[in-house]
Amino acid sequence: MAQTRRDLLAALLATPLAGAASGQTAALPLTPACDDGDAPTPVQTEGPYFTPNTPRKRDFAADSPGGDRVALVGFALDPSCRPLAGALIELWHCDAAGVYDSDGFRLRGHQFTDAQGRWRFDTIVPGLYPGRTRHFHLKAQPRGGRVLTTQLYFPGEPGNTRDRVFDDRLLLDLATLDGARVARFDLVLA
Repeated sequence: MAQTRRDLLAALLATPLAGAASGQTAALPLTPACDDGDAPTPVQTEGPYFTPNTPRKRDFAADSPGGDRVALVGFALDPSCRPLAGALIELWHCDAAGVYDSDGFRLRGHQFTDAQGRWRFDTIVPGLYPGRTRHFHLKAQPRGGRVLTTQLYFPGEPGNTRDRVFDDRLLLDLATLDGARVARFDLVLA
């Protein structure tokens, strides 16, 4: 029996993600279904704090050991919901006090999606700074494709309604798996 793309995606979402923040293997939480023809993830400003040539790394939490830990996870998908292997995912954000590292690569780095299009960063919840709500900055690029620059937001934050850049289409799906906080967002790349 042939599987639909939706069936394939559901199977991928249920696939264990090794190395959950708690040190245990945990399945990614389910999110709304990706339907064929999904619109690409909305573009947002990169902001003034982007630094090129980041190191390849997954563990950002070591950069800010006192921060509130969260695993930031997701899939990189094409508009037909097919996983994108080898896509570049770059992350940067402020520390728990709302300060960006302007001199080095603290809370900055990149990685590539695995064969199933999965990506993951072990990091902290970003702090607040004047005029903005909590957010992560990301760049994502499929092999040979265009770069997407966007931001991801935390649901229920009081600052969301006041932030002029905030977009509710970019809300993270928050869950707790095996005692560890997980923030999930699947990127649809053009």
